[in-house]
Amino acid sequence: MNLSLRIARRYLFAKKSTNAINIITGIAVFGIAVGSAALVLVLSVFNGFEDLIMGMYSNFNPDIKVTPARGKTFETDTIMLEKLLALDGVAQVSQTLEEVAFFEYKDNQDFGTLKGVDENFNKVVGIDTTVKEGLYSFEENGRQLAVLGLGMRNKLAANVGDRFTELAVYMPKQDQGSSFFGQQAQPFRRRYIYPGGTFVIQQEFDNQYVLASLDFARELVGTENEVSALEIRVAPGAEPSDVIASVKALMGEGFEVKGRYQQEASFLRLMQVEKWLSYAIASLMMLLVAFNIVGALWMVVLEKQKDISILKSMGALNTTVRNIFLNEGLLLSLLGIAIGFVLAVILYILQKTVGIVSVPGNFVVQSYPISMRFIDFIIVAFTVTAIGVLASVPPALRAMKVSALIREE
Repeated sequence: MNLSLRIARRYLFAKKSTNAINIITGIAVFGIAVGSAALVLVLSVFNGFEDLIMGMYSNFNPDIKVTPARGKTFETDTIMLEKLLALDGVAQVSQTLEEVAFFEYKDNQDFGTLKGVDENFNKVVGIDTTVKEGLYSFEENGRQLAVLGLGMRNKLAANVGDRFTELAVYMPKQDQGSSFFGQQAQPFRRRYIYPGGTFVIQQEFDNQYVLASLDFARELVGTENEVSALEIRVAPGAEPSDVIASVKALMGEGFEVKGRYQQEASFLRLMQVEKWLSYAIASLMMLLVAFNIVGALWMVVLEKQKDISILKSMGALNTTVRNIFLNEGLLLSLLGIAIGFVLAVILYILQKTVGIVSVPGNFVVQSYPISMRFIDFIIVAFTVTAIGVLASVPPALRAMKVSALIREE
């Protein structure tokens, strides 16, 4: 241990001649601890919300999604599906077809997105676990059934248990005939389906989607083999990035292959901006704490002027004296960080087990979600340490100006 650090440690833990210095030092350490805990918890809460929302998205978005680079749909065949299933890390593949449609149920009408899915869709995503009313089924006694998002069900006032009232689905024809015996041809295809279930995932999906069988969607669109996406589930233990690379190599340049986070890239970017903006605002609190560090170290400098003079008279350089108080500021910060991290972990455990802070309103969880990550501790430690060392600079510069003892002849 070098001399500056050793003296700094002694100054930090030794009893001061004036009790006020001990009190101010304690306040500074306490402020650093509270600030460090607050920074960790701010990041952890945003991590918790990110994990929660991505978990909800996983019930609708697949691990990997293949879409055409140009256009809305593309043709598939059994050979393409078999090649995808043969790739290492691919567990399931589902074909889906999405198109904007107009829905009518009794006197209620609204636009939404019809998504046709095949029998593997609930094996790729956890959609069947989100059904809160009715069943996840697209056929019953020869009748075509639809599973509606909660928002769409409410807007249409659809009765899921009613097998006598049909839901009309309208979709524009891609190749409209100009006329027939001088009359304009019908521009829409219309098919009927019965509400069979209601799913609840996230407002964005609930207010927009109506799920039906892939054959029903293809009949409305007017195609036989086209799909808008191939949705893939990654096998447990497989690395998603490796599977994505394999799928890209197989599908070629005419397709876009997106992982789970890439599918919601804009939303995640917005969350990251909010997360780090909140972190920056919380970090400003540490600047107020820095004044306590300045005050505590300044009083230590005033108290130790005689010691500093003796050190200089013994040959200590100005840089040595400066480093003593810079190291003391560093030790103050590290002590506060350690206490703050312990406090943050305790609050984290209480929030996970007891839920000390609840979410107001009717939300999917009762208490604020929270998730700690090791990288957040490193970021907070670096931030608080930097602020603490910067706050030590003015007292350290003041200590350098203390004169050495004058030797009397």
